[in-house]
Parts: sequence; C-alpha cells; structure tokens
Amino acid sequence: MKLIKLTSNYKCEWESFISEFKENEEKLTPLAMKGNANTFEEFLIETNNNSKGINLPNGIVPYDIYFLVDDDSKYLIGSIDIRHYLNEYLAEYGGNIGYGIRPSERQKGYATKMLALALEECKKLGILKVLITCFKSNVASANTIIKNGGDLENEVVEDGKVKQRYWIYL
Repeated sequence: MKLIKLTSNYKCEWESFISEFKENEEKLTPLAMKGNANTFEEFLIETNNNSKGINLPNGIVPYDIYFLVDDDSKYLIGSIDIRHYLNEYLAEYGGNIGYGIRPSERQKGYATKMLALALEECKKLGILKVLITCFKSNVASANTIIKNGGDLENEVVEDGKVKQRYWIYL
C-alpha cells in the first residue's frame, strides 16, 4: 500500500471514486478529495495550488491530498489530506488530517494503514504534533486514530455534535 498524489493518468479512477460516494449519498470526506473542482483537470490545478498556498479561499490553510492505492494498482481506496498548520478553526474542530475510505472498501483496515502512511508524510513536513478529530459517533474513525497512537485530549461540540480531539506525537 502507498499514498500517491494524483496525476493526469488517474482521471477515470478519480471519477469512479467520487461517483461511489455520490451513489451512496454520502458526504465527500475529506472534502479535499474533490475540492471545489467540477472536472478532474480543475482538481489537479486546485490541489497543486493548495499545496503551495496559492489562491486559497479565506480560512483554508495549505494542504496536500493523497490517495491510497495498492502498490500494483491504480484503484483508489481512500483519500487523506494533510493540513500544513492549524488555524483557529482547525485547532478546535478540524485538525491536521481528514480522511475517508470509499464505501465498498471500509472495514478492511485501510484507514489505519492510510493514516500511518500519512503520519510519515507529516514528519517530512515537520509536523510532529498532529491533531485529528472525529465525531464521537464515528467509532471506526476513533479506533483508527487510537491504533496510530492517538491520545484523546477532550471533546468539543460543533453544530450540536460532539467531536473528539486526538493528538498523535511523532
């Protein structure tokens, strides 16, 4: 398993990945897996700019978006974004990392592996204290974070829902 940044060779795989979430009537998580793009070409431009901090919308920090693939396949299993630093909102509710696994691939251990790989990318960026949040009701995500060394700091309420805030020290 490995994390990749998408190139033009992944257009069909990306479209299939996004479609699976829509067909299941699920919110795209993380939102960065599509961003504000209407086309794959727009997505590639947006992710490149976001990584460099170019033309970021108000309140958005630079981030990188990666996709989990098997070493010998182009099939996109999940996506994970790494926010380079925390602003006020992210420090309270969003954290450094957001991730999601395509619906047909859940409960197979992919999220745990993907997060472990992303933590290695965090080290490369010099992020040694990583905040990850999840809704308290999302037990699978909490378990993924804990398996990767997450320590629950506290719980906060956002829009009437309880979020848990975990720290991972690298």
